Amino acid sequence: MAVVLAGSLSFHVQRLPADAGAAPDRPVVVFLHGLVVDNLSSFYCPLAVPVARAGYETVLYDLRGHGRTERPPTGYDSRTAVRDLFALLGALDLGGRPVHLVGNSYGGTLALHAALARPDLVAGLTLLEPPLSGGWVENMVDTLSAAALSLEDSPVPTELLGLRLRKAANLTAIADALLNRTTLIDDIAGSRTFTPADYARLRCPVLIVCGEHSELVPGARELVRYAPDVASIEILPGLGHDVLKESSGALRKTVLAHLDAASGLAQESAEAYSGDARAGALVR
Repeated sequence: MAVVLAGSLSFHVQRLPADAGAAPDRPVVVFLHGLVVDNLSSFYCPLAVPVARAGYETVLYDLRGHGRTERPPTGYDSRTAVRDLFALLGALDLGGRPVHLVGNSYGGTLALHAALARPDLVAGLTLLEPPLSGGWVENMVDTLSAAALSLEDSPVPTELLGLRLRKAANLTAIADALLNRTTLIDDIAGSRTFTPADYARLRCPVLIVCGEHSELVPGARELVRYAPDVASIEILPGLGHDVLKESSGALRKTVLAHLDAASGLAQESAEAYSGDARAGALVR
């Protein structure tokens, strides 16, 4: 386990080096997990290890308050999460290399915010089941509020420990702490949703992966509609929301293909950004 101080927080980080012989100019692949009961471990075997073996340096970290990262009482809005990400990348000293962000569920929305904030640094996006439609904030807040009520003063963590289910007990305790003793729910409720103008500003290659039966497909299609030159969507048949767990083989193949294609475009995108910036034509 590595602990990295970035900004004012200590983050739990795992780095996997690229296999020998990889091209040195490839972007670093950074993984962003989902909310509350998720952490960096969900990416490790399904995607992070195969991506490293394919020749990409990878970075996994637990978001603020999640897993083994420090859990302050405030700061769970998307703006602060993006600041956390860039502070962490600065602390890791990646040598100025661009990054390709892979975000699962809520991590996908954070990756998209990051790409809009720093188009000079984010060379590509892979978004797994990202909640993008206008109603996602309300739905997320309702779900989290119900979970918070069920966990408040709950004996479940102690009972799980009694059954020697240590991992489940730990995840339940973290969920209780996040939902009932931080501002996470209020911060999510105040989230800014994306607009067509946001999507039109995207300059890096974007792949969205959704399950066939996911309720998030319409929001993903909207992004592609407003950013057709850079964005595409892959629908995995027979699956719902959790494509990361349910389709590791097909997902791995899809993600690796996108990484290779996006890496070929990374230098071209960076040059285009620099040219636009010099001309004062880039819309921020």
